[in-house]
Amino acid sequence: MTQRANSIGSAYDMPVPSHDARLTEVGRGTPMGELLRRYWHPVGLSADAGSTPRAVRVLGEDLVLFRDGKGMPGLVHARCCHRGTTLYYGKVEDRGIRCCYHGWLFDVEGHCLEMPCEPNPTGPQCQRVRQPWYPVAERYGLIFAYMGPPAKKPVLPRYECLEVMGPGEFVEADDSSIGSGGIQIASCNWLQHYENVVDPYHVPILHGSFSGPQFAAQMSAFPKVKFEYAATSVKVTSIRPGPDGKTFRRVTEAALPTLRVVANPQVGGYGMVESVGWTLPIDDTHYRIYVAGRVKTPGELLGFRSRRNGKLWSELSEAERRDFPGDVEAQVGQGPITFHSEENLVSSDQGVSMIRVLLRRQLDAIERGEHPAGVAFDEAGAYVRFDAGQFLE
Repeated sequence: MTQRANSIGSAYDMPVPSHDARLTEVGRGTPMGELLRRYWHPVGLSADAGSTPRAVRVLGEDLVLFRDGKGMPGLVHARCCHRGTTLYYGKVEDRGIRCCYHGWLFDVEGHCLEMPCEPNPTGPQCQRVRQPWYPVAERYGLIFAYMGPPAKKPVLPRYECLEVMGPGEFVEADDSSIGSGGIQIASCNWLQHYENVVDPYHVPILHGSFSGPQFAAQMSAFPKVKFEYAATSVKVTSIRPGPDGKTFRRVTEAALPTLRVVANPQVGGYGMVESVGWTLPIDDTHYRIYVAGRVKTPGELLGFRSRRNGKLWSELSEAERRDFPGDVEAQVGQGPITFHSEENLVSSDQGVSMIRVLLRRQLDAIERGEHPAGVAFDEAGAYVRFDAGQFLE
């Protein structure tokens, strides 16, 4: 665990603080940025890819999402490869997206199809340029993008908890950042939220006694906790007293690359986890969460509100946020990127230490020229099972 000698006489004596850039910074060419680019990430709901260009920012890159007239989604870099204006102001047509400045037309894979200001608009000059683009795929109501080396593109995973349906269930997608504490885009580094997934001890403090019961009453009890590594995750098993003398066993996983595999803390049922969330790094100091989950009625995912009196974050006053903080206040309160040099980790932070070790192992694998854990290049290997869920025993 990270430790720091706590011998400072006053705040004046504090050394210059720093963050762990290797774990937190996600731009192209950074260690974590290159690791995350080996995986697929959600960049929008399926409905976000339409006839109106949509600006998206992912891993520090400004992109434009659209769907051509034939129904094919496309994701291209925002700056047009001609003169650099943004394609956000472009027009989506049957064959692709047309730049507003000089009318160059690009298909969903960035091929230039027309240069209308040239003597021969479809001549050989079109083949000399290509708009930077990324492969996309649709699953679970989400648009996923692969932003890494083309030769190392893995198969888009399938998740058992989103494939095996109970009676009347179907998969619904959500972009409101369920699990963030109520805010859609949080102004802090993605790792500050991702680590929270494997921090079970904050639950009875922050979500129980401090802010009042935000979850089911049994979640307020201090758990007996076991931390362990799975193949692609850090797994946390929390044991609490259950009803009728039974044991309530809750299993949570933080899985590669950014997945939060967390059962509903309102304890609406028992068994396999019902949803998967992707903690998407927008850039170094912002993140959002996309969720896909099994539901029985449309809009069911949005029905979960853990904040005071069932309010959304945007409905809370500043005084309410101050007096009844949740995850977003605690994590944004750490700063845009928390100062790791000032931490004093203790035994209850074991999950945080383990997730950092898991990530560093993948960074080391990339540097050795190996594939990171959790990527697969055939459909069978891309079928993912989690142990996460809630069980009454």
